[in-house]
Amino acid sequence: MELTFYKYQGTGNDFVMVDNRQQIFNKKDTAFISFLCDRRFGIGADGLILLETHESCDFRMVYFNADGNESSMCGNGGRCITAFANFLGVIKDTATFEAIDGLHKAKIENGLVSLQMQDVSSIETYESHTFLDTGSPHHIQMANDLASFDVKTIGRQIRSGEPYNEEGSNVNFVSKNSDDSFSVRTYERGVEDETYSCGTGVTAVALAMHYIGETEKKLITLETEGGTLKVSFEKGHGSYENIWLIGPATQVYKGHI
Repeated sequence: MELTFYKYQGTGNDFVMVDNRQQIFNKKDTAFISFLCDRRFGIGADGLILLETHESCDFRMVYFNADGNESSMCGNGGRCITAFANFLGVIKDTATFEAIDGLHKAKIENGLVSLQMQDVSSIETYESHTFLDTGSPHHIQMANDLASFDVKTIGRQIRSGEPYNEEGSNVNFVSKNSDDSFSVRTYERGVEDETYSCGTGVTAVALAMHYIGETEKKLITLETEGGTLKVSFEKGHGSYENIWLIGPATQVYKGHI
């Protein structure tokens, strides 16, 4: 079988993208998905995303981690699939689609793709870190000298340690640049490595920094290893609402495997 795929990246967070509107892809073949994402023996990506038809909105997003397992929400993946849907002619400059965590709105403006994230009503604070779920679970802690920080080793230890255990959590290390700018490095579960960028991760960081008083701004710049993202939000009564993840989403190439 020959599979046509597209490669997309959003600030270095890269994905194998497949048009699965004809249900050609075997979603149960974990080994094949893992092979496609393998950087030495396959195409290479942080994850694989299928674009599928949906009965009441523009499309459905099905996301798999690089280990081949279907995963929780991926913010940069949501932005990339919006760009892919635009390329395929499924949408123009706005979209409503379903992902594993529910419906999302998205829009394309001035070369940037903005994705509306789910509202967040629960943020847990601890002495050493903050925890919240932005479609995926995120552990957030401040770090000195972020450029030389051992994200992979320390992130792996936290990822499956107490209280996260087998299910695990993504782990974000943060340093403050200014009142409205933070640098972020992320260890992602399922990829089991540091990624160049994580959309749900920078969203979680922006909300956490506001919640713990590191910023009063509601439009925050996040500098990742792969580029710059922005997160805007509103503070409601007991929750964060109207949350948007904003940044580039680029088609790298088309291929057959």
